[in-house]
Amino acid sequence: MATAFKVLSNNNPDTIPNAASMRLGIVVSEWNHQVTESLLEGACRTLIRNGVSPENIRVEWVPGSFELTFGARQMAEHLNIDAVIAIGCVVRGDTPHFDYICSSVTQGFTELNLKYDIPFIFGVLTTENMLQAEERAGGRYGNKGEETAITAIKMIDLYCRLKK
Repeated sequence: MATAFKVLSNNNPDTIPNAASMRLGIVVSEWNHQVTESLLEGACRTLIRNGVSPENIRVEWVPGSFELTFGARQMAEHLNIDAVIAIGCVVRGDTPHFDYICSSVTQGFTELNLKYDIPFIFGVLTTENMLQAEERAGGRYGNKGEETAITAIKMIDLYCRLKK
């Protein structure tokens, strides 16, 4: 299991760039709200701890993970932001719905990253059961919301350094 080998929540703070001037959008799925709320809290806490002003964090909610792609695109087109973090949680059920949603959202975020000149960070948990989701939303595998925030900061920094 890849999560057991790398937990960015335990990242060395010295490797995280200064984020004081960064502006971020976070689009969050209402589905599996108890998990996505915890991931959102982890992301916001980490952004603020690394210098992002709370006024520079814009959060918008969408009904489910499928809608994250549209919400993220709207944020990129209508807000002055440096990156978009998508937070969702899809838990496998008894039908192929899980596979369709996960595939669609993953492909959608790949396309957004290729089309727009800002990073779109994929923070959608895709788990076999709710316990696995909870373990990644503040449980024994850390908080993947924190990891999305660190990834966003590092990707914004990369973009800024390379465009100079």
